[in-house]
Amino acid sequence: MLTNKEKELIKATVPLLKAYGSEITSTFYKRMFQEHDELLNMFNQTNQKFGDQPKALANTVLAAAEHIDDLEAIVPAVIGIGHKHRALNVKKEHYPIVGKYLLIGIKEVLGDAATDDIINAWAKYYNQIAQIFIEVEEKMYDEAAWDGFKPFTVKNKEYLTEDIVRFTVDNNEKLPEILPGQYITVKVKPIDYPYEALRHYSICSTHTENGLQFAVKREGQNDDAGVVSHYLFDELNSGDVIELSAPAGDFLLNDSDENLLFIAGGVGLTPIMSMVESAVENNKNIDLIISTHDESTLPFKEELESLEDKVNVTIRYTKDEGYLNESDIKGYDDYSIYISGSLGFNQAMINACGSNKYDMSKIHYEAFGPRMSLAL
Repeated sequence: MLTNKEKELIKATVPLLKAYGSEITSTFYKRMFQEHDELLNMFNQTNQKFGDQPKALANTVLAAAEHIDDLEAIVPAVIGIGHKHRALNVKKEHYPIVGKYLLIGIKEVLGDAATDDIINAWAKYYNQIAQIFIEVEEKMYDEAAWDGFKPFTVKNKEYLTEDIVRFTVDNNEKLPEILPGQYITVKVKPIDYPYEALRHYSICSTHTENGLQFAVKREGQNDDAGVVSHYLFDELNSGDVIELSAPAGDFLLNDSDENLLFIAGGVGLTPIMSMVESAVENNKNIDLIISTHDESTLPFKEELESLEDKVNVTIRYTKDEGYLNESDIKGYDDYSIYISGSLGFNQAMINACGSNKYDMSKIHYEAFGPRMSLAL
């Protein structure tokens, strides 16, 4: 356990972490990948390129420092990150590597301000935080439907829009129960890409009689093209085999909620569809608000048409009507709200809920990106 002096040293670094956090974590990733390039098979290089992963790690480190007297407060964030770690097959032996280079990043960026006492205190505290992650993730490994990655055969590939495709896959085994809101993790080795690539994709439906369904949006173009999404979209076809890890995620529908508002941005509708499907089957009171560029970018059209008499559906085409704001989600004080979309969309909707003075404990969100780069 940390001494009071060590706690005070860590608390004293909070202003520095706020000022230099992303620089520290960018340095950490650079150094770690230089000496452990095998980890490039595990980390999303697109998130590295655009700074989302360093920002998320910086926020996690900052949260740990700010809650040093009450580490229980960060457990919900640990659970969300833990699900992603389990899905990526992050193991306890990876944590000492991360700790080593995180301390190198702190020392290199802060220079003389990072005294030996501060570095030693952070080393001790990091081990304490890492143990929390390890214990949470060990339980997740024990509860996972299968270990590591399993091969699945593509049964069907369906284009929902010009840039969104739905895959149905199967492995000739009894598929596990799918919880509304979960995702799977795909592992592929694209041609001309030097590493394995792993990405999370939301499951569209809890029904698995004909196979497991997930949707993929083709992200970016040219130099900014998403490695995995373009590979899946352009190269993967019926009859091909991919590897998946077991369903994961903590963005889950609460069975006790009776009044539900779902807010989806673009392909963020994917996990929402499985939630709406379950909510309809359980006779909940449901409102669904969808924001997308125009009609051509709206996925799941047939499914949405079938829901017209069971769900209050509002579709906002931003090209003509602008973006959603707090006035669009007024009057939902007694609702549990589920938000799914890009990092920017989710943050805007979280802020809109705050402006309407909703009970923030009833706001749930899925981030298509590193979770801790959002602020709730």
